[in-house]
Amino acid sequence: MTKSSTDRDEIIATLRKSRIFTGINDDGLSKISPFFKKVNFKNDQFIFMEGDPSDWLYVVSTKKVKIFKHTQSGKDVIVEMKSPGEMFCCAAVLDKKPYPESAQSKGASSAIKIRRRDLLKLIDMYPVLKAGIAMYLNEKLTDAYEMLQQLSTEIVARRIAAILLKLSEKVGIEDSDYRKIDFPLTRKEIAEMVGSSTETCIRTMSMFQKKGMVRSTKNSILVNEEALVNFLEQ
Repeated sequence: MTKSSTDRDEIIATLRKSRIFTGINDDGLSKISPFFKKVNFKNDQFIFMEGDPSDWLYVVSTKKVKIFKHTQSGKDVIVEMKSPGEMFCCAAVLDKKPYPESAQSKGASSAIKIRRRDLLKLIDMYPVLKAGIAMYLNEKLTDAYEMLQQLSTEIVARRIAAILLKLSEKVGIEDSDYRKIDFPLTRKEIAEMVGSSTETCIRTMSMFQKKGMVRSTKNSILVNEEALVNFLEQ
C-alpha cells in the first residue's frame, strides 16, 4: 500500500468519526477526501498559535489536541481537549478571522486539514454540512456558557469534579468500577481548565482520591462517575 493510499484511508476513517460528516455516505467521503491533507505532529508540537491566520480547518485523527488561550497575566487556560473526529476553531475559519486560541498536540498525534475555500466548496456541494456545522457551533456556544457559569459560581472542587466527569463521559473507557480518561492529564492542565492554581488542584485531587472519587496512575486518571455525580448533587 502506497503512502498516498494510506493517508486517504486515514482521511476517510477520520471523516467517518466526525459528526459533521455523518450525513455523507462512503461514496461521498471518497469523493471529498482529496480536499483534505493528513498532517502528523510530534508530542507538544504547536499546530497553530492564537492570532495566526485561520487558513485551515483541522479535524483530529489520532491522539488528542489541546486548545488553550493565553491570558494577559502570562498564564495559559485550557479551553478544550479535542479527540479523534473533532474539529477545532471552526468558527474562526468560517468567519475568516485569526485563530482565537492556540492548538498543541498531546502525544504524537495526527490530524486532517482542509483549506477554507475548499471547505466552502464542500458546503455548497453537500448542504447537509450546513446543518451539521450549525449544530456543532451551537453546542460549542452552550459549552462555553456552562463553563463561564461554573467559573463564576462554583467552588474549585466542584469545577474540578465537573471537568473530570465531562472528560470521562467524552473520552473515558471502562476500567473495572472506574472510567479511565484515555490520555495523560497533569494536575497543572486540570488547573488551567478550571481557572485554579496547580497547588489547589493537587490538594483537591488528593481529597478526591481519599474519598474514592478518582484513582491516579502514572499516565492516567480513573474516575468514579457515580461518586462525582453524587458530589456535584450535594
